[in-house]
Amino acid sequence: MSSAGERTTADDDLVRRYLATRDEGAFLALYRAHTPYLYALASRFLGTRGARVDEVIQESWVRAAERLPSFDRRSALRTWLGGFVVNCCREERRRTTARRVEDLPGELPAPAAGAQDGLRIDLERALGALPTDLRRVLVLFDLAGYSHQEIHGLLDIAAGTSKSRLFAARRALRDLLAAGAAGTEARPETR
Repeated sequence: MSSAGERTTADDDLVRRYLATRDEGAFLALYRAHTPYLYALASRFLGTRGARVDEVIQESWVRAAERLPSFDRRSALRTWLGGFVVNCCREERRRTTARRVEDLPGELPAPAAGAQDGLRIDLERALGALPTDLRRVLVLFDLAGYSHQEIHGLLDIAAGTSKSRLFAARRALRDLLAAGAAGTEARPETR
């Protein structure tokens, strides 16, 4: 497994190659290296999987490719790409709300044998059940590794708001997981 420093150097080399000659191989290497992370981020952010997430990822890469010449390396490429995903997810949410389409509970794969798979599915479902504002902060901070200051920039909320939503999201997630283990339905509180 490569370290973050090695990934950054490799990313920088690939970005330079792509920008210099529009090297398709360099772009493909970037795409393959970062799409699994971006897909997981979008999936958790939207609380679903499938076509909606695929569309967000495609649009994110289109925008990122267009703006790659302006990438200033103040953050890691992965963090920069994650900003496109977050913005595209927000737009997808707005479109969905505008069409009055109910959120899907989550198109999760059929459970595979084993306790780990069951725990992962329970966690994904609990994440999907969190209110959107709480889920966004939890995914960005705990799962994607963004700082509260970065979340402030991505979601246009104060860093203190990000901290309080993270606290509430963690509590709600614990309650949902505990209720699931007990076999009862629980709805997270929003404050």
